[in-house]
Amino acid sequence: MGLAFALMWSSAFTSARIIVQAAPALYISSLRFLIAGSLAMALAYLLGQRIRLTRRQWRAVFIFGICQNGMYLGFNFVAMQTVQASLASIIASTLPLLVAALSLVVLKERLSALGIVGLITGFVGVALIMGIRLSQGVDTFGVTLCILGAVALAVATLTVRSATTGENLLMVVGLQMLVGSGALIGPAIYFETWAVDWSPLVVSALAYTIIFPGIIATVIWFLLVNRIGATKAAAFHFLNPFLGVAVAAVVLSEQLTLSDIVGVAIVMAGILAVQLARVKT
Repeated sequence: MGLAFALMWSSAFTSARIIVQAAPALYISSLRFLIAGSLAMALAYLLGQRIRLTRRQWRAVFIFGICQNGMYLGFNFVAMQTVQASLASIIASTLPLLVAALSLVVLKERLSALGIVGLITGFVGVALIMGIRLSQGVDTFGVTLCILGAVALAVATLTVRSATTGENLLMVVGLQMLVGSGALIGPAIYFETWAVDWSPLVVSALAYTIIFPGIIATVIWFLLVNRIGATKAAAFHFLNPFLGVAVAAVVLSEQLTLSDIVGVAIVMAGILAVQLARVKT
């Protein structure tokens, strides 16, 4: 389950890269969340789930809907018009590092020596990759959007991490997607023009993004959390840098350099160390 989740999550950057080469990023993101959210809520209703949420849950729905779907994924879709899927996936995969760093600095949570070493190691790996990519002329605006999106999701994770969703998990996921769709449609109308090249490849990529990373991966994640706990489940995030780069290389033929491979290995080691430290504590 953990491997399946990591593979689906990482592959989303490659499918998104395909989509935004033929469609306006904000419009297509809003449409994606509208479809995925509607499907998730319909499935949840068939499973007996209803929209009965506490005040804290509604707060979590709006925070995550705006931060995760609106900012994190919306920013990434815009960024991948000019940024390679491999680089976007590496930046996004630092989420466990960002959450741990914010917990340490803002919430004053204790982190073991292993966790501190992991934080430093992970960010060194990212700096190595970013430094070389920037020297090769990568779009700094796109990279900035990827970073802002990852930070937004990390902040949202800390803000609502104590909010429980009870037995309405899939319904909550659907509602979050609809919030994200609503948050993106305004900027889309203002900044973009609706024009899509509905080629078979784009339709397939959009369908894959909606069904697999959007819905199935989310269901698998919650099942995994219920089975082994959130902290242990999060350890599978250490696979995301490698899988994100590998899928982009295979599907999109994105070139990898030795520095990319070394940097990804360092980032993976840092994420794994941080997650192992959190499991032990």
